[in-house]
Formats: sequence, C-alpha cells, structure tokens
Amino acid sequence: MEWLTLSKYSWFDFVFSVVGVCTFLFDWGSDVWVATEFYSRGDFFWFGVLVGWMLLSSIVVQMFSWFWFKYDRDSEGSCADTKNVLFGDHVKISCLLHVLQLGFFCRHISAIWHGFRVWWRKEQGAEYAVYLTHDLSMLRLIETFCESAPQLTLMTYIMLHTNQARTVQCVSVAASTSSIVWMVVDYHRCLRSFLPDKANQGWGSAAVYFLWNLLLIAPRVAAVALFASVLPRAVGAHFLLLWPALALWAWLQRTDFMESAGGEWLYRATVGLIWYFSWFNVSEGRTRGRSLIYHGFMATDGLVLGATWWAYRDPAVTRPYDRALAAALPASYLAGLALRALYYYRFHPKLGPRRPPPGLALEVPDSGAVGFRTFAPDQEGVSSPPPLRNARMYRHAAHFYSAEGGMSEGGGHEACAAGVV
Repeated sequence: MEWLTLSKYSWFDFVFSVVGVCTFLFDWGSDVWVATEFYSRGDFFWFGVLVGWMLLSSIVVQMFSWFWFKYDRDSEGSCADTKNVLFGDHVKISCLLHVLQLGFFCRHISAIWHGFRVWWRKEQGAEYAVYLTHDLSMLRLIETFCESAPQLTLMTYIMLHTNQARTVQCVSVAASTSSIVWMVVDYHRCLRSFLPDKANQGWGSAAVYFLWNLLLIAPRVAAVALFASVLPRAVGAHFLLLWPALALWAWLQRTDFMESAGGEWLYRATVGLIWYFSWFNVSEGRTRGRSLIYHGFMATDGLVLGATWWAYRDPAVTRPYDRALAAALPASYLAGLALRALYYYRFHPKLGPRRPPPGLALEVPDSGAVGFRTFAPDQEGVSSPPPLRNARMYRHAAHFYSAEGGMSEGGGHEACAAGVV
C-alpha cells in the first residue's frame, strides 16, 4: 500500500500555526485576567471555580500530549525527526514540561520553529512540520471543549446572574468565542487536506461548516447558562448525570484512538465532555442513526433546560430579553440543523465517488499493526521509509470521509486529519 502524499508545507500553514499560538495566548491571558479580577474583588468562589477548571482542562491536554509523545517516541520504525518533539531524547525534561503544564505550549513553539525552517529557510523536514500540525489541531480541539466552551458558559452565567457585564467578562467571552471559532475553521481545513481533490473544496464549504457549528453550539451554551442562572446547584448534577452516560456511549462504540487502555479511557471521558456541547464522531460506519439520536436527545434536553429557566426566571429582571431568547435559541438550533443538511447535500466531500488517483490508496492503517508511521516496499521490493504519517489522525480522517458512512461526520468534531490546504 502507498500512502497519500500530504507533505507540502506552505506559508499558509505557517500563518495558521502562528495565529493558533496567538489565539491560545489570548485565551490564556484573558483567563488570568478574569481570575485576578475575581480575586481582587473578593469573589473567591468564582476565583476557585475558574482556576480549578483551567487547571483541570490543562491537565487533560497535557496528558494527551504526553501520551502521544510516548507513543511516537516508542513506536517501532519511527524516524529521528519524531524524537525531536520538544526536547528530543531528553525525556525527563519533556516530562517536567508537561508536569509544569507547558507541554502544549512547547508543541506550538516547535510547530512554529520547524515551520519557519521549512517555509522560510527552505530546509528539509516538511513532513515533520505537517506532522506537528496534525497533533496540534487535535489538541486545540480538546482544549477548546475542555476549557473555552465551559468558560464561555460560566461567563455567560455570571453575567446573567449579576445582570451586568464588566469589561473583563466581555474580554473573556470574546477570547473563548475566538478560540472556538478558530478551532472550527482550523479543524475543517485539516480535514479537507486528506482528500485527493481537496483543491475543489473552497472556502464556501468552510463558511457553511463554521456557521452550522456556531448555530448549534451557541444555543447549547446559552441553555446551560440560563438553567444555571435559576438553579445554580442543579447544573452540576445535570452535568454529572450526562457526562458518565456519554462516556459510556463512547465505550459502547469501541473507540480505538489511543494506543493504551488508560489513554483510551481518557479519550472516552474527554469525548463525553465534548458531547455535552457538540457532536463528535468517534467510530467508523454509518453514523446517521447515532447522529439523529444525539441531536434528538440534545434538542430535548435543551428544551427542558430552557423551560426550567422560563418557569423560575425573575420576570422583572429578564423582561428586556426573555422573549427574544425564548424565540432565538430554538430558531438558532433549527437553522444550524438546516445548514448542516445543506453542508452534507452540497459541500460535504464523500470519498466513495471520488476515488484516489491510481497508485494512491486511502486505506486505514490497522491500529494494532502500525505506529504513527509505517514502511512500504518500493519498486525493487526493498523496504524503504515512506513519508512521515500520523496514523491516529489518519484513521479518524478515514472515518470522517468513509464511503460507507455517507454522513460519517455526523455533527462535526471528529479528530483532525492533517494541516495542509
């Protein structure tokens, strides 16, 4: 089998890496600003909640980063480039960076540095630079739904609860929203890069993809925040009831993203958290049924949360916006579903009718047989190293564009596949 070549690295990839780290720093800086503001005002409860959530989400992202670093470093047949992630063979230093919650940031710096060397200096290593963008896209996805989406919900709740919006809170909302927006655009871009005819997928596809995700995520965040504004203690119970059930559903779908049992359970738990806000396809095959079940359940849950808020709200306080929200939230969700259908009908590329060119087979590598890179025989029958490949992302891309699944994306946040337009 030959691998589809995705080793081109352009200035556009370099710009995406730079903007990605800027978005990360902006989001992180706004978090620190909000936490400092809470502490200085004596709001120690909200300070503790915010800092605790920031730390928890950071730990989750660092764990994924460390797992992948170990998998790739220990992978049989891995090339020397992969051992240059962070500090190369200095495993103790890399481990210390992850313990200090700096592993994710250092991956950004590595991606920018290697991308600069490839694009500006015209040095070798384009495949390795693309490989770095693969993992970064997935880590950004995890970071967004573990930190940015919950924080956006928290800030919205605080503004509703206090009936005022301070500058720092508006900045935090803007930072979290920009992080989600950038993740959606970057994610769609990296998914497209696995298609042989990816050049035919224009920005119109990305715009529709972004809009329907925004129109589905926004009412979900708003519904949870509205529910919390009237029953703040019940929202924790609501999350603790849904999250384990969603993680169990991920287990029932037999996910195989990670290369160890502990890593796989971490992944399933994270998928459960992501599903609390948005659909995320985790297995191959026809997923239309799973998607319908998910959106039907979430629509019902959103209606229950909204109805609870309406019943317990303070009419005098909420009079300026209650009717507008009651109409806008379901309308936004329906518009998101309509755009989602349009995306599948008009813009979603399906692998089935668009076969790869002769000699290029877009097959899914066996998770038990290969690491993140594999070897294929050349024309003389001698094994030689093919281009560097990130197999875990490759498998998810194949799930996304499955010819059998038709609508295998389901709702739109499967793991990223690549980083080249």
